[in-house]
Amino acid sequence: MNSFQELNSDMIAYYRERAKEYEEVYYKPERQENLQQIAEVLQSFFAGKSLYEIACGTGYWTERISETAKSIIASDINEAVLEVAKSKSYPNNNVRFINEDLFSFNPERKLDNLFGGFIWSHIKHQELDIFLTKVNSLVKKGGSVVFTDNNYVEGSNTPISHTDEFGNTYQTRKLSDGTSHLVLKNFPKEEFIRNKIKPFGKVTDFINLKYYWVLFYSV
Repeated sequence: MNSFQELNSDMIAYYRERAKEYEEVYYKPERQENLQQIAEVLQSFFAGKSLYEIACGTGYWTERISETAKSIIASDINEAVLEVAKSKSYPNNNVRFINEDLFSFNPERKLDNLFGGFIWSHIKHQELDIFLTKVNSLVKKGGSVVFTDNNYVEGSNTPISHTDEFGNTYQTRKLSDGTSHLVLKNFPKEEFIRNKIKPFGKVTDFINLKYYWVLFYSV
């Protein structure tokens, strides 16, 4: 990848090493109601549809969306997290996994829908235009893009340990093996997200919960 396209190398290493403990973040008691709400919204929206899922990680959302979707092509840069995702249950046999970096991902055909769970927050502010241009290139004209990510809630999220000159925020995260990693994690507000999307599509819905947000826009 070119420098403007890549996640910082420490973050990639972090998610590779964190693969087996990644989903612990979804076990936080205070977040359960919001997570259930998002699952229901996504299952309803993608029911009977085909979609690309970028940065699918360990397949937490893949597994849930697959309950109602027609088909999913799920990609991620890290083979370690894909192995966890592949080990899950997909009784509808409607998921295909690809070990691929988003920016070198050039599928044979465009689909009507794309989903990205918890990827927006890992894109630097100054690289969002490049990211969204790539995302739109994977979707048919008139198709839909859905993103979900975190809101920052004091006491529930890992504190911000660093802010750079562009306003990007970083967390220092520790793994069970004792290693520490500096991870890019932005927490954009709704107004920022809506304004950023304007050149790329039309926002059709925005759900702002306490711990998470969900954005829907048409290309």
